[in-house]
Amino acid sequence: MSGYVEGILVLLAINIVFAYGAFLPIAAGQLNLGVAGFAAIGGYASAYLSNKLAISALLAIPLGALAAGLVALAVAVPVLRTRGIYLALATFALGEIVRASILNLEVVGGAAGYPVSAFIRFPIIASFALGVTAFVWLLFATRFGIAITAVHDDERVADLMGLNVRAFQVAAFVLGSILAGIGGGLYAHHFSYVEAQYFGISLSISIVLFVLFGGTQSVLGPLLGAAVFTLLPELLRGSAQWRYVLFAAVLIVVMVVRPQGLVTGAQIRRLLGFTRDPDRKVQAA
Repeated sequence: MSGYVEGILVLLAINIVFAYGAFLPIAAGQLNLGVAGFAAIGGYASAYLSNKLAISALLAIPLGALAAGLVALAVAVPVLRTRGIYLALATFALGEIVRASILNLEVVGGAAGYPVSAFIRFPIIASFALGVTAFVWLLFATRFGIAITAVHDDERVADLMGLNVRAFQVAAFVLGSILAGIGGGLYAHHFSYVEAQYFGISLSISIVLFVLFGGTQSVLGPLLGAAVFTLLPELLRGSAQWRYVLFAAVLIVVMVVRPQGLVTGAQIRRLLGFTRDPDRKVQAA
């Protein structure tokens, strides 16, 4: 495998992890524009553990992700009291607070960035991406995933059915932040350097677009969205300076034709062999 191909696959794997970090809150009806902030916490925390305590990257990355989850748990209750655009603004502000705080922490290099001594290659990153994908897939096959879907569809009905809406929203927010922290740790330990400027609002918006473009109704949506956003610009590289214009045009056309995303829940059910008969009974095809 050439270095160029490996580099693209590394970015794809990391973007998949990031996408699932944003997918879990969105699946619970929350638009988290601070996902990059939790990725930064995971990246910096794992890098610090690797550098200062000589902890293996395979252990430092989950520990850094846990730190991101703890911060998310601490801020979830006040932040999730907001709704709609106010929630988006609150999470955006939270991500900027994290980034600004890191810029002023000299212990991790401040604005100069922070070198990372431990290094991981593509096979380890791919294993993490596969593990995260399998985890989310299995999670949504449980009652937890069904409850999250119910909360997303209608909070009032979910509450009337006896679901603790706030608890499920907090759980989705925290789990998503942990996955974002894993992505940040993978990024830091592969590129051997991490800087706060990378984890800005543009990264958060890109990650959210992975999910919206791929589809919010299926676990496959974030994976497909991350793949399109990562690979399509490279496939259009032959058109030089016009490739991003073509890339944006393709995205606009797809979103006009498929505003619900590339993959929907109905498509997955049909793929698995389930249809709806005239009597509105679900049966195996």
